Amino acid sequence: MAVSRRRFLCSAATAAVTLTVLRSKPANAYPERPIRLVVPFPPGGVNDAVARPWAEAMTARLGTVVIENMGGAGGSLGAATVARAQPDGYTILLGNTGTQVIHPIGQSRPSYDPIKSFDPITILGLASVGIVVPPSVPAGNLREFIGYAKAKGAKLSFGTPGVGTLSHVTAELFKSLAGTPDMVHVPYRGIGPAMTDLIAGRLEMLTPNVTASVLGLHRAGKIRLLAVTSPTRLSAAPDIDTAVEAGLPGMISQNFIGLFAPAQTSRPTLDRISQATHIAMADLRRSYLAAGFEPNLESNPDAARRVVKEQVAKWSPVISSIGLKLD
Repeated sequence: MAVSRRRFLCSAATAAVTLTVLRSKPANAYPERPIRLVVPFPPGGVNDAVARPWAEAMTARLGTVVIENMGGAGGSLGAATVARAQPDGYTILLGNTGTQVIHPIGQSRPSYDPIKSFDPITILGLASVGIVVPPSVPAGNLREFIGYAKAKGAKLSFGTPGVGTLSHVTAELFKSLAGTPDMVHVPYRGIGPAMTDLIAGRLEMLTPNVTASVLGLHRAGKIRLLAVTSPTRLSAAPDIDTAVEAGLPGMISQNFIGLFAPAQTSRPTLDRISQATHIAMADLRRSYLAAGFEPNLESNPDAARRVVKEQVAKWSPVISSIGLKLD
């Protein structure tokens, strides 16, 4: 009898410990497998400069992050893919002003809604757009280039990394404000080939996001960065004028870059990624600033949603006024 009683008590204690362990372990621990980060542009440029350090920083906080570059349709192909993915936190988008604002409002039948199709996670920061020319263009500043562009008219071509990107809309805004409506747009599949043609003199203006690569080419004399479109000068390039300083009031355009999940992703999952990113920003800040990217140290899902709504309100009338059609 004593033996049976002892066995019973031992079994009961074991069951109690097991139950405690099961209760203490989250029923739906996240993440349990690698996270897929869709970068909706070809490799290179500001998107990769932001995505890759973030993915590396998440290794110790969220585990493996696999980056998938999915270029096409100005970024909307990758964005639409994420919008249709399972809302489980394992497929997220590195979205920006082009994918989350400009493309969906510039189409008559968009493949996703900028507000309803995604749950924002965090805004990682802001990238300025630069107005860049090759050394062969006889203009040392933005005022001189505007005069040159007016004289050239339709003979002047400018490149962008794709139709519907913020770079494209920024160039169209420049044409409107500078009074150079005849400049010819040459869209590329990413910034890399566009920059190659600019350096070779096959383009006379490019509007890339300002990155460490762009700044390096400028300082090496291979391109000429005439102005940036941020409200104030960049920390990484305090010697470069803003377009406003150069005489174009209203020429302000910044590309927000952030993380977005498919709509209906659980709030605990959004918060988990947001909090891990917030902690990692202390390490990411220096590399982002060096790349010409102004990091956002205080974003969260609610703040990120407000940014998207504000940018939709800002760019909708601009897109309408310049008659941009992305169909």
